[in-house]
Amino acid sequence: MESVVKVKKSFQKPMRKLTSCVLGQKEKRLCSGHRAARGTRRRKDHLRQAPPPPPRSYQADLDKERKLREAMNARKNAERAAMRAHFRRKYKLSEDPQDSYHLRSVGSKVVLPHELSKIIYPEATTKDEGFNLLSAFQGLSFGPDVMRARSPSSADVCKVIPQSGCRPEQDHERDYEDHVLLVMVWNSRGPACRQLASRSFSLAATSSVEEAAVGQGGVWDFEEIPHTGRNGWVNLLKFWREDRFRHLHKHMEKTFKELGPIYREHVGTQNTVNILLPGDISELFRSEGLHPQRMTLTAWATHREIRQHSKGIFLKNGEEWRSDRLLLNKEVMMASAVKRFLPLLDEVASDFCRMLKVRVEREGRGEGRGEGGKRSLTIDPSPDLFRFALEASCHVLYGERIGLFSSSPSLESQKFIWAVERMLTTTLPLLFLPPRLLLRIGAPQWTQHAKAWDHIFSHAEARIQKGYQRLSSSRTQGSSTAGSRGQYPGVLGQLMEKGQLSLDLIKANLTELMAGGVDTTAVPLQFALFELGRNPEVQDKVRQQVKESWAKAGGDPQATLQGAPLLKGTIKEILRLYPVGITVQRYPVRDIVIQNYHIPAGTVVQACLYPMGRSPEVFPDPLRFDPGRWVSSKEEGPGDRGRGADSTEGAGFRSLAFGFGSRQCVGRRIAENEMQLLLMHILLNFHLTVPCSDDLETTYTLILQPRVPPRITLTKL
Repeated sequence: MESVVKVKKSFQKPMRKLTSCVLGQKEKRLCSGHRAARGTRRRKDHLRQAPPPPPRSYQADLDKERKLREAMNARKNAERAAMRAHFRRKYKLSEDPQDSYHLRSVGSKVVLPHELSKIIYPEATTKDEGFNLLSAFQGLSFGPDVMRARSPSSADVCKVIPQSGCRPEQDHERDYEDHVLLVMVWNSRGPACRQLASRSFSLAATSSVEEAAVGQGGVWDFEEIPHTGRNGWVNLLKFWREDRFRHLHKHMEKTFKELGPIYREHVGTQNTVNILLPGDISELFRSEGLHPQRMTLTAWATHREIRQHSKGIFLKNGEEWRSDRLLLNKEVMMASAVKRFLPLLDEVASDFCRMLKVRVEREGRGEGRGEGGKRSLTIDPSPDLFRFALEASCHVLYGERIGLFSSSPSLESQKFIWAVERMLTTTLPLLFLPPRLLLRIGAPQWTQHAKAWDHIFSHAEARIQKGYQRLSSSRTQGSSTAGSRGQYPGVLGQLMEKGQLSLDLIKANLTELMAGGVDTTAVPLQFALFELGRNPEVQDKVRQQVKESWAKAGGDPQATLQGAPLLKGTIKEILRLYPVGITVQRYPVRDIVIQNYHIPAGTVVQACLYPMGRSPEVFPDPLRFDPGRWVSSKEEGPGDRGRGADSTEGAGFRSLAFGFGSRQCVGRRIAENEMQLLLMHILLNFHLTVPCSDDLETTYTLILQPRVPPRITLTKL
């Protein structure tokens, strides 16, 4: 028994050492008195009663070290990737997906060591070589969460002060990397302080070394542009949940008020920069290049590829677009072409007003009948305006009337109008989703979109075949063509006679013109009748000028339009308040700086027309309907000075409803003259009033339109 006790005692010291190693505790040296039997018993009782200490987790330490190594390797890989990206951009080489992966792995935040920065930008040196403010922050991260977590003390050396106009503190949870004004206070001897810097810095570096260097020169990096959220799919979910697609124009207006005149938005597959001020828009258009590009409607392009249709100029880019556009400009944009098709538009507008007069005479209320009767009729003009737009477009494009003003218009024409509306409604959601994926899964949205386009193409095919047969029969009979007899054969006849475009390209372009020429003119006419009706003083002023010009021109429509600038001003004012398309997009071909932010070449930049048209920084009293604002100053030159905060620069970029430059709307001249001629005839024959003068609620379905069409009261003059 005594030997067993001796063996146990011999193992006590090694066991204590092993226990201290495993538990991570220092070995306790106990006095010799406690090793007595009584002390040993007390200690055993104490150990039996006390809870065992928590075991040390070696796996946690290993995981922590592994994560540190991975973070260090990721940072080094990102630094190398940033340097490679710089030289690839410098020598115009293609991007490496692996480099992009390394940059994303660190959250697209790269701070190069001072030594590497000097290799790339040796000229970027400070005046004081003894102390470099930028190098003092190498390796430091000033995230918003860190700033909030630290409690300032007397020993703190940094203080972050938000710049005026930045988002408030409570908005940082949206992962917003805001630019701040960094004021560095350095305490060298107790209370003796000196201010080292008072300039704007970005505390979040970008994934591009070149952009970071630009930021050192006083221009903020691209990633610092205020944004609505970085995750495009989360933003897309918010758009669906909050129904922002139908109120995209209101969303843009609200976001500009919150974030300022420039912001980024990532929704689904679309990533854009949105701008507001004319001066910024002029900078964008100066960098559009010889072959301007705008955002491609992938749903339209996918339909053409699946159905094996040729693409028109709306979906083309590059030299192919330019060659086709120059040929079409001769038939729809040049002054000689306008002079040829203007009588056709005037004929349709005159017939439309004649139809309205008959309807007011038959269905209206008031005193007497005939020429001297003051009868009035309250109607919803939208169905009639859609028929007018389709009739006018067919007359100009195909050179024939389709009889939509008769008492029983054709069912085929009504189906065409329905197809155009369905196509526009389904296009907007498809902008943010991959169409081929929707095609593969058979999504209803894509099915409806494709069926609408199929009907539009079948309608255009029938009209083109009919026009082709008419022209061929006239040649076969040996008679002169309609064009040589002085009768305008339409754009189709002109293109076929010249033979510079293939029949497939003619079909593609005329189909796009037809699809884009109905709603885009009928809807602004609804807004125009409503605004003239609820602004009787403006209506009387425009009517008086039209009457005087009509009498002076002897009834000639072209001369009348030239002598009535308020008529054109009315159209421009309507499109300012209610732009058909709420944005104009461009891909700049070179790096540009807007609002002191660096924007790389190839970025989608949108000029947002609805917020611009209602901004007091651009237009004085923006909600007032005033066609005279476009007559009293030359909107296409520097004569707009003094009419807004941004008027001294970019004054010619305040009216962009039809776009700008060589990529502006190819049907602009047709639409402008079509709307002016109809308003001219309506003002000469009717007085307009509205039963309700409240502001119209608008909705966006690729074009801006009233949620409920306004009712207009027509009173014969």
